Amino acid sequence: MRRIEQGVTRPEPIAVEIDGASVMAHPGETVAVAVLASASRRFRDDRSGAPRGMFCNMGTCSECTVWAALGTSPWRRVRGCLVLAEPTLRISTRDPESRP
Repeated sequence: MRRIEQGVTRPEPIAVEIDGASVMAHPGETVAVAVLASASRRFRDDRSGAPRGMFCNMGTCSECTVWAALGTSPWRRVRGCLVLAEPTLRISTRDPESRP
């Protein structure tokens, strides 16, 4: 899956952080799009530890749940398809509180 690049005009991209890596996203794109544009394309884990991906893209299924924090604000769980990417947004696909 790739972004459509030809015949599309977009604003200048912004940088968001996904699992510590910088990923470029265009204003108006959702967190889910930024995750899909990243190298991993991975969202949360299920109970067995297997990675989950995007499913409904309309906020119903919660398969795109990630943790997000704007700047130094506290982490919160969000459905990636409902939250817009913003400058200084940090995204984690794993619970940041449980990281070693």
